[in-house]
Amino acid sequence: MGSGETSPTMVTLHRELVAHLGGDADAVILETPYGFQVNRDDISNRAREYFRRSVSLATVVAPDSGADAPSSGTPGDGGADKVRDLVRRADWVFSGPGSPSYALNRWHTLRLGEILRERVARGHGVTVMASAAACTVGFAALPVYEVYKAGHPPAWLTGLDLLGVLGLPVAVIPHYDNAEGGTHDTRFCYLGEPRLTVLEHELPDESAVLGIDEHTAVIVDLGTSLVRVWGRGVMTIRRRGASVLVPGGTTLPVEQLRDLVAGTQPAVVPLPRRPAETDEGAGAARHAATAGTGGAATLQEAVAAAELRFDSAQEARDARTMAEAAVELESVIAAWSADMEEDQGGEWARTVLHGMIRRLAQDAGRGLSEPEHTLGRILVPLLGLRRRLRADGAYDLADELREALAAGGVRLTDTAESSQWWWEEETDDQQTGTRSQA
Repeated sequence: MGSGETSPTMVTLHRELVAHLGGDADAVILETPYGFQVNRDDISNRAREYFRRSVSLATVVAPDSGADAPSSGTPGDGGADKVRDLVRRADWVFSGPGSPSYALNRWHTLRLGEILRERVARGHGVTVMASAAACTVGFAALPVYEVYKAGHPPAWLTGLDLLGVLGLPVAVIPHYDNAEGGTHDTRFCYLGEPRLTVLEHELPDESAVLGIDEHTAVIVDLGTSLVRVWGRGVMTIRRRGASVLVPGGTTLPVEQLRDLVAGTQPAVVPLPRRPAETDEGAGAARHAATAGTGGAATLQEAVAAAELRFDSAQEARDARTMAEAAVELESVIAAWSADMEEDQGGEWARTVLHGMIRRLAQDAGRGLSEPEHTLGRILVPLLGLRRRLRADGAYDLADELREALAAGGVRLTDTAESSQWWWEEETDDQQTGTRSQA
């Protein structure tokens, strides 16, 4: 998976994969890639809750902390032998975000890499490798943190080579279409084009880069020898700067993928594509993540869509839609709360939601229909009366009327032809109001 492994976008796919296992599947979460983080227990708990709530899958965590200590025989004690046996026998194994280099080092120490390769070789169960863990799947692995965060020279690490068992000598790069950099290139898992160009020249001629876009998955069915691209993005096979794109919803034989990796297929391949309306995986994934959010497939997009809907409703003085937008955003935040990669995004989303609630409360306090729909009907005859008073020379009475209106928040500006009125409300940090003319 390229990203979004514990987000709403992947719920349908997880359910599909688990359905193949039958009931009471032994399911294991490998926390190794993020095992060095002080909040690893929180990340693991959120992942377990995501699979329990969204997928109806009970999971156990194979811990990283102290995992190379001798096993005491106590369940969950983290002994190396126990962890290896747990992973070897599991019907379903999942590993996700964190550091690829840390995970590779730990899995080498624990000899878990050979266990994962053996699972693939014998076609046992389901093995889900996402984000950082996906980086480790090929024969060469990308040290993302070291290159992008610490400024180390671009260099490959030795990967687990899980796909080598299938005759696929590739370096897997998730987050392939990442655009977080905005003004700078963060595609290719934050490498950018210049660094990827340097790195791919170090790969053997018979190999390739296999890129997986965000919120996209590549499923290799060992029983049917078919490869399926699932989700909103594409799978990219890149050799020396030349790329073949395989869109979501496409299924092709493993043999054809081998040819693409080796460069023996033409640059443009007529890949079999299921009709869009029957692409249940991609379509359901988009629907799960985008219902009511204007086509959004990430938390940021969903928040932006809800905020735009709220702003438009406020401008139209539509209280019902304002409230619906706020409730919708709360549901979106709840749906994304288990995502292992959305810590900062979740706090930002809650800040937006709190702002919506404050704005809704402010508008409710003064009445969304003020001032035109209520004050306007009263002020038009009153200002007409004031003009007649002024015309008759009764300036004292006209001024008393002006002061009475001012006490209620109505300000007047007189011109030769008419009077403009301005209704304003004092809030904690600003004045708000609407100008009209009578």
